[in-house]
Amino acid sequence: MNEQLRMIDHLKENMLDKAIGFGPKLFVALVILVLGYMVSGWVMRLCDRVLQRFHLEPPVRLLLVRIAQLCVLSLFVIIALQNLGVELLPLVAGLGVAGAGIALAMQGVLSNVAAGLIIIFTQPFHVGDYLSINNEEGEVLDITLFNTTLGHPDRSRVIIPNRKIVGEILHNYGKIRQLNLLVRVAYGTDLALAFSLIESVLQANPRVLAEPKPVLGVSQFFDSGVAINVNPWVNVPDYVPSIAEVNRAILESFREHGIAISLPQREIRILTSAA
Repeated sequence: MNEQLRMIDHLKENMLDKAIGFGPKLFVALVILVLGYMVSGWVMRLCDRVLQRFHLEPPVRLLLVRIAQLCVLSLFVIIALQNLGVELLPLVAGLGVAGAGIALAMQGVLSNVAAGLIIIFTQPFHVGDYLSINNEEGEVLDITLFNTTLGHPDRSRVIIPNRKIVGEILHNYGKIRQLNLLVRVAYGTDLALAFSLIESVLQANPRVLAEPKPVLGVSQFFDSGVAINVNPWVNVPDYVPSIAEVNRAILESFREHGIAISLPQREIRILTSAA
């Protein structure tokens, strides 16, 4: 019994000695980490204010700000570990081995990150642009390191991994789109009047942009009439509703002024032979 009590007393003395010797170092390390967190937040806000002057894309600015914050935090963590007497060389070697294993297990994720960095820094498109890629299209809502989010006119969303974007053929419409409308009129139609009515309809529609100017022209000749191409420009969100509005307004204007929309016609002749 006395032997056990002596062992307990010995352990208590050792723990007390270690606490007295190691406690101040641990306290200083915690102070260093807290100070590092505060300094990293200040550096992050400072970098954000500075980068705003360069008019960078929000994802690029956010990435650079986080990198700056991570660098400051890493510096203070190293200082705290050195204060605790931790040997950094074996730690770095262990982290390197662990990082290699993680990289092999997360090849797909890392390829998305690499593609995301390429997209962010080369800027083939921006938030708000309308894209068509990999049989998908929509307005760019968000760009992250891992994926790009497109918004469809039907309010659904398509999330595309960045590795599926880099290296593919990409059609970037920008922030405006051109309507491709086709109006057929009879051959006897006064084309000058028809063009004047179409221009009036386009000018009256608030969705149609004044610049670039709408493109009008005779595009094809059919058996039953003439085809007029109507190609105004609209903002991306107005693309779908403007098609219906312009078509309806043109039809009503043509009816009001007596311009007939050509209909497919076939002339059938019945030949009879004399008995």
